[in-house]
Amino acid sequence: MKKNIGTTDKALRLLVAVAILGACLANRIQGITAVILGILAGILLLTSVAGICPLYRLFGINTIKKRRT
Repeated sequence: MKKNIGTTDKALRLLVAVAILGACLANRIQGITAVILGILAGILLLTSVAGICPLYRLFGINTIKKRRT
């Protein structure tokens, strides 16, 4: 699959995922909210590492900057 997540997008996804996981581990978020946000954090981590977002592909979004030739 062709990558569609740019560097800034990856960094923001990682930052949000780490913040969510940190809050869960520090017991600031508990219960079903922690489970749902934990799943979201996992998805954000996977998509940022892979560089591919299925929802972006579905909507035709690409955040990778194009090179000038």
